Amino acid sequence: MLLAIDVGNTNTVFAVHDGTKFLAEWRCETARRRTADEYYVWLMNLIRLQELDITIDHVIISSVVPQVVFNLRVLSDRYFNCRPVVVGKPECELGVDVRVDEGTHVGADRLVNTVGAYARYGGNLIVVDFGTATTFDVVDHDGAYIGGVIAPGVNLSIRALHEAAAALPHIDVTQPDKVIGTNTVACMQSGVFWGYIGLVEGICTKIRDEHGTQMKVIGTGGLATLFERGTGLFNTIDNDLTLHGLVLIEEKNRST
Repeated sequence: MLLAIDVGNTNTVFAVHDGTKFLAEWRCETARRRTADEYYVWLMNLIRLQELDITIDHVIISSVVPQVVFNLRVLSDRYFNCRPVVVGKPECELGVDVRVDEGTHVGADRLVNTVGAYARYGGNLIVVDFGTATTFDVVDHDGAYIGGVIAPGVNLSIRALHEAAAALPHIDVTQPDKVIGTNTVACMQSGVFWGYIGLVEGICTKIRDEHGTQMKVIGTGGLATLFERGTGLFNTIDNDLTLHGLVLIEEKNRST
């Protein structure tokens, strides 16, 4: 069975795939100092709690935090007796082209999303990922990754606003009842929610105009479902997109 590991700036997702479907998915805080032994104990306890009868013999890792990859490699080697596929390494085959400026490093998560989105929805796509950063990735007609946009993430913006302005509280992200707030929290919630709706709609419009063709917009990430409520922009919300892309990349590299 395959263990797919998606390391984000804030959280890390571990998911077990049996070749047909995902059997389980777990999430923990991304911690640069967590050791391979700690990962293993944590994982085994979760597997036992869910009474899963699984044997992991393949591992794939996508990480935007380079410092954690070493211990995840050790986890794979020591406890699962396999060499992991690491997205972004030269030996990892994606199955799609990456057409960006020479020498540019593209985040592994963005490449994985490209693979997953092209497989599910075809080409000419904008993939909007609501993570620590809000990213817009452009998938060409043939599945190639051709660039995109990086904006501050929603929660990052809220934290910055709270920390920079002493009188403003920390707030939760939610859709307000009205645009015009009548108290500080409502004003902030409206600014965050409708501000990001405007940001996403505006950037997607600019991308479509520049690309010169009709493009589907795919939303993913933890807050995608919330922001979908405020706009008709998205063709679909796909919160399994990254994990699906990891499965496809691992299968391609297993067969080469």
